[in-house]
Formats: sequence, structure tokens, C-alpha cells
Amino acid sequence: MQFSEGKTAVIVGYDVISPLGGDFEEQWRNAVAGRSGVGPLTRFPLTESFPVRIAGELPEIDHLDYPFLTARHQAAWHSPIFKYGMLTVARALEQSGIRIDADLAPRVAITYSSAVGGVDAVLTADRRLQAEQKLPHPYANPNSCINMIGGKISMLTGAQGPILSTITACATGLSSILVGAMLLAQGRADVALCGAVDCSLVEPILAGFHTMNGAYFPQKGEENDPPECASRPFSVHRRGFVVSEGAGAVILTTREFAAAHGLHPKAELAGWGMTSDAHHFVMPAEATVRRCMLEALADAGVSPADIGAINAHATSTKAGDRVEFDALHKVFAGSLPPVSANKSQLGHAMGASSVIETILTLRGMEENLILPTINYQPDPEMELDCVAQGTRSLVQEHVLKNAFGFGGCNACAVLKKID
Repeated sequence: MQFSEGKTAVIVGYDVISPLGGDFEEQWRNAVAGRSGVGPLTRFPLTESFPVRIAGELPEIDHLDYPFLTARHQAAWHSPIFKYGMLTVARALEQSGIRIDADLAPRVAITYSSAVGGVDAVLTADRRLQAEQKLPHPYANPNSCINMIGGKISMLTGAQGPILSTITACATGLSSILVGAMLLAQGRADVALCGAVDCSLVEPILAGFHTMNGAYFPQKGEENDPPECASRPFSVHRRGFVVSEGAGAVILTTREFAAAHGLHPKAELAGWGMTSDAHHFVMPAEATVRRCMLEALADAGVSPADIGAINAHATSTKAGDRVEFDALHKVFAGSLPPVSANKSQLGHAMGASSVIETILTLRGMEENLILPTINYQPDPEMELDCVAQGTRSLVQEHVLKNAFGFGGCNACAVLKKID
């Protein structure tokens, strides 16, 4: 799909909460310094036999002055996805300068989503039912509805345009942005509130990733290694992903709307691609991953040589990283630009990961910086420049962002710098 003239999506605001911090400037400083947000898992008491011991945990935000952070509001909306997701949207809107009044409200779409949703609310209700024979809290089911984060954002902001949940597993955050851009391109909205939140540090999810051989598990002799060394995208000693939490919001408008309202776009969504693998429930397929990248480049009207850097999906799994590398190697004919893998610092925040990484990419484009891939040890079977020696100065007019999810959901975007 090629966006029509005058309907190109531009990014006018964004915000993130991640294991690197609660304030975006703090997170950016930590990212530039090459720090990791991965640490010991403390979300629940660990038994001796529980197999997952580390995670990327979100900081507390309850001290901030927002109405949805009051004790009363959180007593009803107790799944953490609500407070973290709503905070990112509130702050991104504040940054953008957009005020949603009665006239604008019908033209504001919401695609903000979650891959996992408030599953913790169902688990809490079930445990209470089994242990105490007490019926669920009246808000238990609403807390668990995946689309409810979008609904709560609508109530928070007053947005009354199209609303939908763009659930594509670990590609959810980027898919939310792309679907928001579709609505703008079709003239169905002038503004889109996009992004994703996931708080997946609950026992059965973590244990389930372990039994799938997806979550990081130390080899013999690595048991006492620091947690911050565990996430190793593209590295020869990669051992699976570190599960983390996170939330990110991106505010899109049409270029025309931004100009008419004196907004200052940070970047343009120049092109995008979406494909499905029709292959395997978790194993990506190189051919359709490659086609997704090529479609994004074609939609943006650029060649591989125009891409200044790549922000990779790069979960740290043996097979997943190899498939992404193989696809990149073919798309770029062996001449890969620098590749940054933010999960080395953040862990894998499930559906929120791709929007968080997109926002870090946007800030890097603004400041002419590429974030490092920490913990990297070269894999002789994958020759690439992972920016392993620390943050690098580089002007990037175009960046390719990749995101892939369970079920074969692929999303790629080309971001263009606006001077």
C-alpha cells in the first residue's frame, strides 16, 4: 500500500516506560551509556525450583500526579497494564501539543494494544476462587479484556474515532503504528493514538516460556553470571530471551494536520510492510520475513542502499536471530548497514517491545546516534556490525525497523528523518 499524497503519517509525540527507567530522558541516558535494565526477578516469591530467575521489571510510578494512579482507581483497574499504558499516552499527548476537544475527538483513532493483556487479573481471580471460595472482583473480567486498554485510553483522552486492538504477538506495538497510519491514509482519522503495553511477569507465562525453550536459561557454569549479561542478540552464546515489561505510545497525525495545527513532527513513517509466514507457530520463515522488509522499502520508495541503520527484532534465540540475519543478508546483498538490537538492554517486553524500540530509534535519528548491542560476542555464521563497541554517531535519514511475532506475524517500517 502506498500512502496517498497529503495523508502521509508523521510522528508528533512519544513516550516510554521500560526497565531502563520511568522518565524517558532517564531511559535515553541509560540506553546511550550501554546500561541494562535486566535484573533479579522480584515480582513474586521464587521457589527453589522455579526456572526463571531474572527479568526486566518496570519502575513504580504511583508517586506521579495522574488521576489513574490514585489508589481508588487502581483498586478497580488493578492489572498494571492500565496505569503504565495510560501514563505513556498521557505524556505523549502532552509532548505533542495536541488538545483533544469536542471538535477533534471524532477524528482521533486508537490502536493502542497489548499482546497479553490483563491475564494477571484472571489468575488472581482463579486463585481466590480456589483458595477462598470467593467470587471474582466485579472488575476482574474487564481487567482481563485485551481491548480494554484501548477503551480506557479513550475514556482518558476523550478520543471518539475508530478504536481497535492490533494484536500480533511480539509485533503488536509496531502493528499498532502501521494500522494507525492506515486509518490516517484512508481519511478515517486525523490523529491516531498508537502503541502497546505488556506486563507479563506472572508465574505461568514465565514458566511456559521456559518449557518452550524460549526464555533465557544459563548453561552450566553461568548460574552466577550477572543478570544484565543474559540478553545477547545475534551473539554466538545467545541463550534465549529475557522476559520484561514495558509500555510505549506514539502519536501519529497526517502531515497536513500537523502543518495546520503548528505541530512539529519528529519523523515520518515513510513506508511499511506486513506479512504472515503460514509456516510455524513460533519459528519464523525467512522468505516471508524478507518479503516484509522488501515491501516496506518499496512502499517508502527507497533502496536498501538508502537505509542508514537497522533496528532489529533480535530476541536472542538461536533460530529467530538466524532467520532475521539471513533475510537481512539477502535484502541488503551482504552489505548490511549497522544493526542495533535494543533487547540486549531491555529484555523482551512482548507486544510492547517493538514500539519501545521504535521510539528509541526515533530519538537516535534525532540525535544522530545508534544505540549499542551490549553483551555481543560475534557469531562466525552471522557477519554483521552490531554496534558492539558502544553508542555510535551516525546521521540516519532512513532506518528500517523489524518486528516479528508468534503465529508468523511480521511487521516492518521505514522511518524517515525530518530536519
